[in-house]
Amino acid sequence: MESIKRTFLVDRSDINYLRITLESYDGMAVVRTIDPHEARIEIMISPGCEGLVNEVLASLVENEGLSIVRDA
Repeated sequence: MESIKRTFLVDRSDINYLRITLESYDGMAVVRTIDPHEARIEIMISPGCEGLVNEVLASLVENEGLSIVRDA
């Protein structure tokens, strides 16, 4: 199975925190910055981990106040 790729717009100051948080779950997802000026990132999610990634992102928004917007 192939990884799932999703792009997001985030606050520039949150990119590193988001990357460290998601990548700390070994093998779940990898974050790469597509455009640092727009703060556009891509999250490559391992097959079967999309639900967990969604939960982590929702928690970061709710509990940490991060601004994470799904890119259209």
